[in-house]
Amino acid sequence: MSVQRFNNAAGELERVVLSGPKDASVEIYVFGATVTSWKSMGKERLFVSKQARLDGSKAVRGGIPLVFPQFGPGDLPQHGFARTRKWTLIEAAEHGEGVYARFELLDNEETRASKWPYKFSIQYTVDLTATKLSTIMKYENVDDQPFEFTSLMHTYFRVPRIADTVVTGLKDAVYTDKVRGTDGAKEERDNVRVDANEDRVYKDVPGNVSVGYGNERILIRRFNFKDVVLWNPWARNAAEMSDFGNDEYNEMICVESGTVASKIALCPGQVISCGQLLSVESNAKH
Repeated sequence: MSVQRFNNAAGELERVVLSGPKDASVEIYVFGATVTSWKSMGKERLFVSKQARLDGSKAVRGGIPLVFPQFGPGDLPQHGFARTRKWTLIEAAEHGEGVYARFELLDNEETRASKWPYKFSIQYTVDLTATKLSTIMKYENVDDQPFEFTSLMHTYFRVPRIADTVVTGLKDAVYTDKVRGTDGAKEERDNVRVDANEDRVYKDVPGNVSVGYGNERILIRRFNFKDVVLWNPWARNAAEMSDFGNDEYNEMICVESGTVASKIALCPGQVISCGQLLSVESNAKH
C-alpha cells in the first residue's frame, strides 16, 4: 500500500493516488478534492468523460464532484463553490486494512464576499480498502452566526451498458422529477432502469441503494445524507455538453448521496459528518 503525490508543471500538488490491497486504488485531484478514479477487483468503478477538463478550468465531468453549499442553481454558481476550489491535503497514510487521505477547505475572501458569506471548515476523508471506498465530509460552523446549506456527492458510476443497469433501494421513496416538472410521486419499482433523460431527487430514502450490472453491484450506504439523486443526460443533452461525449451516456449513471431537498443547519461551533460507503459486492446478495 502507498500514497503517491503528483505535482503539476508549476511544482504545485495536483493529485494524490492511494494504492490499497489487491490492486485497489483511488485518485483524487486537489481541484475540488474530486475523486477521478476508483479501481477495485480489477475494474474501474467510476466514470470520467474522455472530454472532461482536468486542468482546473471547470468542474470535473465525472468521478465524485463535491457539491457545497448549494445544490443546483441559485444565488451561487451551479452546485456551489466546493467543486471548483483547490483543497489542501492535510494528511495521508496507511491504516490496518487500507489507506486514506484527508483534505481541507476553508472560507476565504472570495467565499465571504459571495451570497453565502459564512466562515466554515470542511474536512474530507477518502478511505480505500480492497473492495470499499469511503468518502466522508465533516462540516464545521466556525462563524458567530448559524448557517444552512445543501450538499451532495455527485457520484458518476461507470457501467458496462446503461440498458443492463439496475438501481435498487428506491421503492416507495417520494421524488421530484426535474425533467417532467412533477413532485410528490412515489417510486413503485423495485428495480429502477434508465432509458431516457432522468433527473430525479428521491427524498428521505430510508435504506441503502445499489447500482447493479452483470454479476456485481455497488452498494451505497449513506451517513447523515437524507436524499438520493438519480441522473443520466441521455443522447440529446449529452450532445449539448462540451465536456461529455455524445455516446457516453450509455456507460454511466449518477446515483448521488446528499441532503438537497431540505437544508442542513449548523449553529456556531456545531459539526456534522456526512458521506457514503461504496462496496463492491456479488449481485447475488440482496
